[in-house]
Amino acid sequence: MKLFYGRHPLFWVLGCSAIATIGIGSAIVIRLRDSSYDAESLTVPVESTAITVRINASGEVEPFRTVNLSPKTSGIVAELLVEQGDSVVAGQVIARMDIDDLTAQLRQNQANLAESEAQLKDLLQGTTAPELAQATANVEAVEAQLIEAQARLRLVEGDLERDRDLYSQGAISARELDNSQNAVDSALANISQLDARIVEAQQRLSDLEDNPDPEDVAQARARVERSQGQVAAVQTRIDNTSVRAPFSGVVTQKFATEGAFVTPTTSASEAASATSSAIVAIADGLEVVAEVPEADLGQIQVGQATEIISSAYPDKIFAGEVRLIAPEAIERQNVTIFQVRIRLKSGVEQLRSNMNVDVAFLGNRVSDALVVPAVAVVTQGGETGVLVPGENSSTTIRFRPVVLGPQVGDQIQVLDGVTSSDRVFVDLPPGQTLNNLRFNRDRERILQR
Repeated sequence: MKLFYGRHPLFWVLGCSAIATIGIGSAIVIRLRDSSYDAESLTVPVESTAITVRINASGEVEPFRTVNLSPKTSGIVAELLVEQGDSVVAGQVIARMDIDDLTAQLRQNQANLAESEAQLKDLLQGTTAPELAQATANVEAVEAQLIEAQARLRLVEGDLERDRDLYSQGAISARELDNSQNAVDSALANISQLDARIVEAQQRLSDLEDNPDPEDVAQARARVERSQGQVAAVQTRIDNTSVRAPFSGVVTQKFATEGAFVTPTTSASEAASATSSAIVAIADGLEVVAEVPEADLGQIQVGQATEIISSAYPDKIFAGEVRLIAPEAIERQNVTIFQVRIRLKSGVEQLRSNMNVDVAFLGNRVSDALVVPAVAVVTQGGETGVLVPGENSSTTIRFRPVVLGPQVGDQIQVLDGVTSSDRVFVDLPPGQTLNNLRFNRDRERILQR
């Protein structure tokens, strides 16, 4: 026999050559030929108690979501506005890229636009009444207002997205969120009004332009529109040099410093590390990813309560709840396991990403369960069982096969093979060693019932 669970001075080991394999409904008598023992001091009673089934697994703390941020275009980091550990909100500017080259390009495109607009103006003024100049100015004025209104819309839409995130975290009130929504609605209404005014102003201008050559005017207008597009494109690139947080969270890593040249090759990647292609990593929230063997998966379900223990806080038990069970298995050292994601209900402030933890999934509660110390469980001839006093409780020991249930702490449930009136051995009789425990000569089999 050999110890089946736990560590204890018992260490029951008997050679299989001296023992025959037995069935669940039988027991083998070991007779102590040269001594007797005190059963009361060497055994403990089988307990009947209520237990909660626990499925144990190992796990690791991971961010709920994480992202490595890079600029949309390659360039040099001009400003880095956060440090590792800083909290950020969605839309917050994390870094600004150098824009010297883009600024020069913008000025050139603005000059081209001014030139094309002047050419169009000269063309129209040479063939129309003074009212034409005013009509052109009206169109341009309304178009400028529309550009400003569109910029305003983008701004308030960004504010709304940020406020929605803050509201979900309880950082702002519903009234503040409503104010942001009202600002967006107002901006949209203003754009609609300006669109109508542009149509009206352009129609007025078109009526005055009937006198000049329509083809010349069309070409001049095309040049103006092309120049306007070039200006807008460069302005967009300048706007994109501000690297913003896509969601609220904490800066977990800083990959670049001011003056570093970065590229967008790892933008928005979810890797745990990155080269200087990324500027920073941002993570939001924590969860535990536990690895559950296939055999235990049937006892796990979404919403199930869990207990989490970290070696960094050995005296604390953190609460969790199953959030997701992976739909596909993975292999770990030829063992099929499923990843189970656990939402933390406590310990968010203490636990850190990449910490190793032990997870206990809390299953059904069983009343009147028969339990024995785990150290009392032994194996003999390939069978699992316990040792109980024989008919002569001072000179014989019986091996009794059992059917085991789950282990809870240092106790293990026995589903079949013992009763609440039985006692099981947890230590050897005084003066006995593993070698001098012998079966009686005829290896008598005794029925349990």
